[in-house]
Amino acid sequence: MENVEVFDALNKGRGLRATKVFKAGDVIFTEPSFAAVVFDSLSQQVCHTCFRHQDKLHRCSQCRFAHYCDRTCQRAGWDEHKQECAAIKKCSKVPNETIRLAARALWRIEKDGSIVSEGQLTTLDQLEDHVADMSADGLKELKGNVHNFLDYWPHSSQQHEVDRVSHIFGVIKCNAFTLSDQRGLQAVGVGLFPNLSLVNHNCLPNCTVILNHGSQTALNPLFHTQSRIELRAQERISQGEELTVSYVDLLNVSTDRQQLLKQQYFFDCTCECCSQHLKDDLMMAIKEVNGKKPSDLEVKEVTQLSLKALEKIEKARVEGNYHEVVNLCKECLEKQELVLADTHLYKLRVLSTASEVLSYLHYFSEAADYARRMVEGYMKLYPPNNAQLGMALMRAGVTHWHAGQIEVGHSMICKAYGILMITHGPTHSITKDLEAIRTQTEVELRLFQQNKDAYYNMRETALKKVPMSAMAEVIQDSIKKLFRSK
Repeated sequence: MENVEVFDALNKGRGLRATKVFKAGDVIFTEPSFAAVVFDSLSQQVCHTCFRHQDKLHRCSQCRFAHYCDRTCQRAGWDEHKQECAAIKKCSKVPNETIRLAARALWRIEKDGSIVSEGQLTTLDQLEDHVADMSADGLKELKGNVHNFLDYWPHSSQQHEVDRVSHIFGVIKCNAFTLSDQRGLQAVGVGLFPNLSLVNHNCLPNCTVILNHGSQTALNPLFHTQSRIELRAQERISQGEELTVSYVDLLNVSTDRQQLLKQQYFFDCTCECCSQHLKDDLMMAIKEVNGKKPSDLEVKEVTQLSLKALEKIEKARVEGNYHEVVNLCKECLEKQELVLADTHLYKLRVLSTASEVLSYLHYFSEAADYARRMVEGYMKLYPPNNAQLGMALMRAGVTHWHAGQIEVGHSMICKAYGILMITHGPTHSITKDLEAIRTQTEVELRLFQQNKDAYYNMRETALKKVPMSAMAEVIQDSIKKLFRSK
């Protein structure tokens, strides 16, 4: 692999560094999965070959578990599914996604060996499993998975020692990468990518990872019909500089991020962002009105109220009580308003949920106000070329567009497009959808600037014919999926 090289990253173990200069938006490398599976909860809604979310899928007639877009996807996925299909038929119960992924990985090794391409820099056997670092509960879960795996694993396949199987499960826990659907809006599966596993964590990384579902023209033609991850530069990267990605969302205070990383990946994060507690003050900021700050008691009461309210909001969301979600959000925001700053994490979480559910219910004007405040907070916390910031700007921009606030909406959409061109690239489905929306809002903005009355008349007529513009289907789909998830 020409663009990167493995090096000793000292206390972080092995790492990858650049062998040339990269600018923001450059693809550093691509990698198809070594093995990948669809989540258990979405096994009937997502294609098991291309991981596209589809309304109507063809079911495998043999195991009656795997689902595919069409016969083309089924034939393309047969090589991976063949042994899985036979194993599932012999079992009375389909094993969980972790067991299915471990089995697919071992079948791949049995068939193709540990190294499956010239550009592969490491093997699954060489990756850390951290089994020795697992908690009692983690080891109990591991042993349960190993036991069920051995029941599932066919006698006709190569047999493995318990330690080998345990290692694969440990590797999955520490190194598996979540796969998204074709629009990058919903996590639909999990996969193993050996080269990506060598990229170390930083809370303020210089790279981002996305799943691209194909149709690229600038990359190796071998991958044009395959889903693969892309490691993309978020900023200028110098030759010899270590490549990093973030394993967790930045929007947690440093101690919480460190705790999450320790629990999931078994290391202590000492990046600059954590060691210097960067932006922790903003994430926990209190509101100052006319030079006066609320008392410590008021802050404590509102903080505790916010945590309880977020639990109730999540419960109502999962149960589908969307109007109750709105009421709970408004009540919580009213309590927070004079105490917590607009960059406070708890307020941002409530603003985000309120804007999304109100958009889902088509109350766009209200949703736009919450979305604007949320984005203003995000822009003070996230670095400029951050994928989460880009997606938030996109949702907020479309919400403002639906609310008839074309100037603000188009501005947000343009900002989102600029970010996603770097984080996702011009050929990703979400970027293409956003480009179409940007073109539409640009036309509408010109009309608005020339004749506001004509613009509002046109908009009113269009809304009567089509209550929700097809251009915003991508956003509406993501909001609907938010409320389907458990």
